Amino acid sequence: MKKSPKQIYLRYSHNVIIAIEAILSNKVKSLLTALGIMFGVAAVISMLAIGKGAQQEVLEQIKLVGVNNIIITPVEQEIDADGNTSNGESNKRKFSRGLHSMDALAIAQTIPSVKKVSPVVSINYHAIKEGKSYPVTLEGTSEDYFEMLNIGIDKGRKFSQQQTEKGVPVCIIGNNIKEKFFNQINPIGQYIKCGQVWLQVIGTIEKRDFTSSASDEMGISSSDNKIIIPIKTMLMRFQDKGAIKPEVMDNMAGGGFVFFMGGSDEEEAPQAKGKTMHQLDKIIVQVDETEQLSATADVIKRLILRRHSNMYDFEVTVPELLLKQQQKTNEIFNIVLGAIAGISLIVGGIGIMNIMLASVWERIREIGTRQAIGASRKDIIVQFLAESTLISISGGLIGIILGVLLAHLIQITADIKTIVSVFSIVVAFGVSATVGIIFGYIPAKSAANQDPVESLRH
Repeated sequence: MKKSPKQIYLRYSHNVIIAIEAILSNKVKSLLTALGIMFGVAAVISMLAIGKGAQQEVLEQIKLVGVNNIIITPVEQEIDADGNTSNGESNKRKFSRGLHSMDALAIAQTIPSVKKVSPVVSINYHAIKEGKSYPVTLEGTSEDYFEMLNIGIDKGRKFSQQQTEKGVPVCIIGNNIKEKFFNQINPIGQYIKCGQVWLQVIGTIEKRDFTSSASDEMGISSSDNKIIIPIKTMLMRFQDKGAIKPEVMDNMAGGGFVFFMGGSDEEEAPQAKGKTMHQLDKIIVQVDETEQLSATADVIKRLILRRHSNMYDFEVTVPELLLKQQQKTNEIFNIVLGAIAGISLIVGGIGIMNIMLASVWERIREIGTRQAIGASRKDIIVQFLAESTLISISGGLIGIILGVLLAHLIQITADIKTIVSVFSIVVAFGVSATVGIIFGYIPAKSAANQDPVESLRH
């Protein structure tokens, strides 16, 4: 006679209830059985959280250095009295005036794949407002700088191309400077004094998260303590190392700086013991497409090398490619971590199988009794399979809680960014339930295959 769905439901629910009663009657043994699953799930969640956090940090760093940017920085070249550079090359007839605004102009005018170019000069200063002094980084750059590095303007506006070309004394201030000098008032239109120059505030920089590793690895820094001014304002009113005349070189730093004004890069210049004088601290170049980064960086290197008389007094870096390589390394590392954590789930499943097999032998008489009063082999399988699955699922739920707590603890104690994703929780829980079913089937099958007569005689 065919059974109704209600009868089937009642029969299997009764088997599940028996499994729950068996778990509750052996709480300690059930807890110890689930330990492997608990720590396996916790390990998977915490390891994936570390990987997700590392990936997010890389994406944030790419945003900080700007998309499709190439960074050109100066390298100090010590030159002795014989005209030899620090790397042993002879420099008697040829020399370099260092990283110069003319290099930035040449890059913009010569290379078709270049979208934007921004020279940068940075100096440490003390800003003064109504008797209050505050240490700041004064940075001269172009109007494209903000877009290239994804720097948002919170209030006001960025300076215009006209203000850049004329060297107008205007500035955009970071969040810390705004709070220090203009905590209660609107800073737009106010003035800050740097040295002997009064700068009018026309905008404030939007505060954003900043990772210290970005500064160490990519040479970028937070904008919170910066006062950003037009590049020509910096060169006209504050500092222009490119305008130092040869006759005053001997009065600086106890010896002459090697510097050459005007003329061709190939002309001879007087040599003195010292170092190359770089006008700029950095040139940021943005290209149209990511695919053009490597090729454009090579062209830039050859162009500047020719302009600098084959002297390697500069360095060309492609931050995005370095970061993407770092991201690829992180992904491989995450796969390894996930695999190691996943192995612990399998070990936990084997533990469940071993305990459940032992439980079958302990409860042979119970199995025989159930079979004697009408339980089928399917009922016995459902009972023991439900027991192992419930233990695995319970361990998985506890493991999820432990994994989230562990990820949070790692972030606090080790200062490693962790992000717990819903995906990692679902995967870990799904694997724990699957492990319970797979490794619970063998003991359940073993219990169902017991001979009722032998079981009752056991």
